[in-house]
Amino acid sequence: MALTNRTLVIMAKAPRLGSVKTRLAHSLSLPAVTELYRCLLNDTIALAQELGYVETAIMCPASDVEDLARAVAKTVPIVPQTGQGLAAGLASVFNHFATSGQRRVIAFNSDSPHLPAAVLEAAFDALEVHDLVVGPTHDGGYYLVGARASHSDLFASDAMGTGSALETLLTRARGLQLSVHLTDPFYDIDVEGDLTRLAAELRLAPARAPRTAVWLEQWGQAVAQLRTGA
Repeated sequence: MALTNRTLVIMAKAPRLGSVKTRLAHSLSLPAVTELYRCLLNDTIALAQELGYVETAIMCPASDVEDLARAVAKTVPIVPQTGQGLAAGLASVFNHFATSGQRRVIAFNSDSPHLPAAVLEAAFDALEVHDLVVGPTHDGGYYLVGARASHSDLFASDAMGTGSALETLLTRARGLQLSVHLTDPFYDIDVEGDLTRLAAELRLAPARAPRTAVWLEQWGQAVAQLRTGA
């Protein structure tokens, strides 16, 4: 295999009841949410492994390593983060993988297997000429962030998971005088409306995320039965 200076790091958690995709618990049972997350994660890994000349790894809380390794059948290396929370996890990605200054490192969320691979490839290409690449979500967050070096003051724990997460990140990047490239806006899976949108897309192209497509088909059938009283 050819040597690569590109690493895609998936930000993940172990699929445990009540610990993943918690906003979906308003409309789905905890076992259903957990199984959906397992499908999303494994399809995200498959997407990452389709990329040419890109190494793939997972960053997760230290307490999740063993359970996560079982959930993904040990298909990719798993690295425990330093500290707690998503901000600490993102900082750990670049502290661990971007120390040489020669690598192009992207941290990617674990619930966007439906993202076109071309977007990830373009994000890596952008790091050849920019300090930072960011993938905005429609709700004010971001689905990926990439850099060529570690920047300890880049991530703010109080903004994670809020509608100001992206703007806070960009403000900090400007303060550090980093050049930034934004990729195409996209959506991740947080609420039932996101599931409905994803189900419609995967009905047309299930190969984009096959495990998730099967789960969503079963979910859609169950919802339809409830609504018709069948």
